[in-house]
Amino acid sequence: MYTTAEFPVILMESAAIPTEHASLSLEEQIARLQALLEASRQVHSTIAVEEVLEQTARILVRELEMDGAVFLSPGTENVLACYGEPLPSPYAGCARFSLAAKDGTSLAELVVRKNESCDLSLYEQDFIEGLVLQAAVALENATYHERDLQWARVQQDLDAARNIQRSLLPKAMPKLPGFSVAAKTVTCYEVGGDYLDTLVLPDGSHLLVVADVAGKGLASAIVATSFRAAFRSLAGQQMPLEDLVTRVGQLHWEEGAEARRRYVTAIFARVDLNNHRVEVVNAGHNPGALVGPDGSLYIIEASGTPLGLLPGMSYTLERFDFPSGSKLLLYTDGLTEVFCGEEEYGFERLSEAFRAQHTDDAEELVDALWADLTQFSDGGPQSDDMTAMVLSHLVAAERKVATS
Repeated sequence: MYTTAEFPVILMESAAIPTEHASLSLEEQIARLQALLEASRQVHSTIAVEEVLEQTARILVRELEMDGAVFLSPGTENVLACYGEPLPSPYAGCARFSLAAKDGTSLAELVVRKNESCDLSLYEQDFIEGLVLQAAVALENATYHERDLQWARVQQDLDAARNIQRSLLPKAMPKLPGFSVAAKTVTCYEVGGDYLDTLVLPDGSHLLVVADVAGKGLASAIVATSFRAAFRSLAGQQMPLEDLVTRVGQLHWEEGAEARRRYVTAIFARVDLNNHRVEVVNAGHNPGALVGPDGSLYIIEASGTPLGLLPGMSYTLERFDFPSGSKLLLYTDGLTEVFCGEEEYGFERLSEAFRAQHTDDAEELVDALWADLTQFSDGGPQSDDMTAMVLSHLVAAERKVATS
């Protein structure tokens, strides 16, 4: 991108007086150079692409008394701007000048016509070539400015989308007597396709869900919002958890081909607070990690394909006792796919790091996992959305009940 400080240098290079003009007096040469300088200043007075071209065409027609001037897009010859009388198509007998960018690519093509013969004097030729060079500089700068404005608008939209997506997340984790729940989600870009939620069901149990839409970015975020609406509309209805998951998957498939390309993996956990049991359905998602009070690890594998990938899919529910000291980890693959060079963090490291923690506070467990991931990656860049939710049955709460 050129700066205004460069214009006089460029102008002097482009407006060198031809040897044929040596007979002109010094005053005449200075006057013509001043005319080109003033014309160049007018061209550079705007930062709008269309106005740069319109201003240049207007100057040429008025200054050189041309019949008309037209700017054409390179290759297509579509009219970008024009001034004066309409020129005969396909511009036979007209003079053409190319506006080239710094890298040599064509930005536009100028077509001018003074009279039927279109004979240009050496001064007119020199003036047009000098002004074309200045117009190319101004046009390239205006193009950069326009792109900056477009990107600023896109960034504003992304910021708004990020705020909306954050507002749809649970404002706080539920306070479950005798239990601890915590979650954390970090998007790779401004918005992402990871989703987490907690709901109280009509029977008093609590439903936890962690989901991951295929892909990243804005498209996945839109699908995640649609998934949330479908899930919440069905969760209020009394039905077995496996039936709820099946219906959510079918609704997603019925959204059409584009939604199917953005299929959703999800893991659902229903917590029965009274009986200390947990029901889990894994729909094509990463394995859940259930750690018992004795440190034993049970892996909750997927029982079907991702939601929306195939029609008519059904899923299997697994029931687990969840006594004091138990803890459950639900997460997205952004955690296991953290890399240190070519080495992947993986599920084994994640589950072992989860099992090795000697705390039943869910928030401390989540923080410990993130710390281990950060240490493993050595502060490397995040390559995917990362979400984790932990449910823990508090040991202290159970002891308090037993001694009361």
